[in-house]
Parts: sequence; structure tokens; C-alpha cells
Amino acid sequence: MTEDEPVNDAELLAIGAFAARARLSPKALRLYDRRGLLPPAHVDGPSGYRHYRASQAERARLVAQLRQLDMPLALIAEVVALPGPEAAGALSAYWAGVEERLAGQRALADYLRGRLSGRSSDMYGKFTVETTESPEQFVITESRHILADHLPTFIPESLGRLERAAEEHCGGIAGVPFMAYHAEVSQESDGPAESCVPVAGPVAARAWAEGYGRGVRARAEPATRLAFTRITKAQVAYPQIGPAFEAVEEWIAREGLEVAGPCREIYFTNWPATAPDEPACDIAFPVRERTVQG
Repeated sequence: MTEDEPVNDAELLAIGAFAARARLSPKALRLYDRRGLLPPAHVDGPSGYRHYRASQAERARLVAQLRQLDMPLALIAEVVALPGPEAAGALSAYWAGVEERLAGQRALADYLRGRLSGRSSDMYGKFTVETTESPEQFVITESRHILADHLPTFIPESLGRLERAAEEHCGGIAGVPFMAYHAEVSQESDGPAESCVPVAGPVAARAWAEGYGRGVRARAEPATRLAFTRITKAQVAYPQIGPAFEAVEEWIAREGLEVAGPCREIYFTNWPATAPDEPACDIAFPVRERTVQG
């Protein structure tokens, strides 16, 4: 009902009666009104009393049910404004994100239970660490000082920009994209983090980088030996990714090696098409034989 439609008092319910019909509290209805989710059919000017149509109960229950999924009110406003099939698609996308987050939190909880019970070494054993030889590559990169909360946005956006540049200006993509962390990235430490995409045309890449601007480079990445462990898509999110890094570091120390460069996240799969429980990323450290102090 719009403001221009006539109001038939016989069709309206006071907020208390409507709340009982919708199985909601008046407080919730007032909140939904303020957020634009469920405006009353009529508000009495002098008193400010809200009145609703009985037919609005279905929308009220839908809003309440979406809230039971912990969906933010701003997103609920978008969902309920969509046609049915599109609203269902938006709900599916939201719930896929919830399941991915829960899968990652489950992995982190398992690790923390092991740590708190004094079984950290057993927990590290859940990660299989191997070594591989990484060949020399030429990469275009984008660096930024960034906190962990912003990585989920920065990583896909920066790698997307670099991959487009590689295809259009740098002779094509010549390897698997990766992130290099030159210092700690957490809620308190801002790196920097460096997005890297191997390219086939070094000369063209240098020219492109020089004209792009601040934060972008084209450089040679030397051949190196990598110690790595493979993790699922769900385990990539912060902070549940931490145990994987710790497991590789513990393995490096145990094997008498030392870290020889920035640690990496290597994305070897089609990220959007990968399920939360499928392998998606290698956590890797460049390593060398430990230097013996004379």
C-alpha cells in the first residue's frame, strides 16, 4: 500500500494485534520499520500509532526467518525487494558464504582444541608438508600495506587486475598466481602483501608496469625450493589459515632448513568453482639449507 492509496480502517490492525498475528514483538516491528523492511500501512499523525494490513504478516515472517539465519538487515532489505527467483538466488549466495565460513571455523576450532590440550605437535601432523622446485619466473605485482580483514577483498581484486593486464599487455599468463607476504599480515600488522602473476613477456611487462603507477612492479622471481602444505578453500580464510603456516614453519625447523624468502599463498584452482572442502591453495615458504655459524 502506498501513501496515495486510501486507508480503510476496518482493514488495519494495531501494532499489538499485528505483532501477535505475525508472531513478532512490537519492538521488532518498530526496528523493521526504521530499516525500511516493513513500513506500516498507516501511521496516525497525532499519535504516531502504527497500523498494518493483515496481508503484511507474510512479509513480516519472512524477514524474521531470514534474521534467524543471521542475515544482516541491510541484506534482508535487498533480498525481500527482489522477485522470487532472484531472492532465492541471493539467499543461496549468502548461505554458501555462511557454510564456507563455518567450515573454516570448524578447522580452526579443531586446531585450537589441540593446542589448548597440549597436542600442538599432533595438530601439525594433520598437514602434509612436501618440497618442490619453483622455476625462475617473471611476474607483475601489486603491493599494499593491508590488515587481514581487507585481504578477502584485496586478493581477488588485485589478482584480477593483474591477470587482465597479463593477457592484454604482457604476453599472457605464464604460471599460477600467488600472494607473497613480506611481513606479518594480521589484525594488528599490515604487511605488506604482494599479489603476483607470472607473465610470458618480460619486456612488455616492464613497459606496462612503468606506465601503470604506484604500487605496481614487474620483476624476476628467482628459482627456489619451496616447502609447502595444501589446504582447502575453507582453510584459507583468516584466522583459520594460521595453523597451516605454523605447520610448515615447524616442519622447516625440524628438517634443519631455514626460510629463504617471503611466505606465499599459491592459488592453483578456479576459486569460484571450488567447494569449501576441496583443495584450493598451497601455503609455501622458500627454503634453503640452514647456515652453519662459524
